[in-house]
Amino acid sequence: MERENQFIGQSGAFLDAVERTSKAAPLSRPVLVIGERGTGKELIAERLHRLSTRWDEPLVTMNCAALPETLIEAELFGHEAGAFTGATKSRAGRFEEADKGTLFLDELGTLSMGAQERLLRAVEYGEVTRIGASRPIRVDVRIVAATNDDLPALAKSGEFRADLLDRLSFEVITLPPLRVREGDVGVLAEHFARRMAAELDWPAWPGFASHVMDSLENHPWPGNVRELRNVVERAVYRWDDPETPIAHVQFDPFDSPWKPSKPSHRRSDSPAPAANAPEAADFASTAPCFDEIEDLRAAVDAHERAIVEHALGKHRWNQRQTAKALGLSYDQLRHCIKKHALMEETAD
Repeated sequence: MERENQFIGQSGAFLDAVERTSKAAPLSRPVLVIGERGTGKELIAERLHRLSTRWDEPLVTMNCAALPETLIEAELFGHEAGAFTGATKSRAGRFEEADKGTLFLDELGTLSMGAQERLLRAVEYGEVTRIGASRPIRVDVRIVAATNDDLPALAKSGEFRADLLDRLSFEVITLPPLRVREGDVGVLAEHFARRMAAELDWPAWPGFASHVMDSLENHPWPGNVRELRNVVERAVYRWDDPETPIAHVQFDPFDSPWKPSKPSHRRSDSPAPAANAPEAADFASTAPCFDEIEDLRAAVDAHERAIVEHALGKHRWNQRQTAKALGLSYDQLRHCIKKHALMEETAD
């Protein structure tokens, strides 16, 4: 787990999830944590443990998707020597390691039906049996499980045991994605940026240019907080002038005019992207919603300004390089800068 991370946010949806976590923490009951990738499910699990009466006992983590199906049961419940090929000595499983503490099962939806059945018995009776053993072992473990799957739908289709789901869902905490956490993007971006600036020994944090902050606020963040952290830290580390606000951010680190094209043996019906598609992708998230446009000329001007401002920031306000990148003459770019008063805004 990434223990250097903190709970940072001010939106109602986020604070509600944190409050529910704090309320459930003292109870030795199972908790399911649901959320998209990068929303902080691991942090919720750690908070549940740290605020519980088990805080000074082990917090054991297991990613159910990281192991092949044949090894998951051995990892969870342990095995005796000779139980299977390669088992040269007895080994305690994660349940035994977490005795008196908390066991965090990440990616719960990937568990095999066999592992689910054994997990059900462990939850129901507080007993685990090592593979190859004949006698069960008593354990006192609080289970916190996390997934981004729709477990009720999987249970309905027979892909997940409904009785296990019933026993694990005493409390279900669903984390909101970053795109609905109103006001949290700016707070998180400032936190990650200041931390990165300190790591780079910058004398002070210069802040973000206004158009960069607008881009951050309007990005859909499919990778949520983890993606935001990467984007912000990358922008800070790539910025060479700690005295001026950061004026360029790249959301997709794979965007490059030289990135390899699709292999010829992979067929696709979709056309190849245009040469300047990566450039367009950086500011596409700031494009206005067509259904909300009431003034076409103002909308076109705003989008043109965003494109030019983004390109200027990317090229460190080198106007000749910016003009070349946008396919404009130097005089055309100068006209755009004057039209949108970009130099005047920078001077302020």
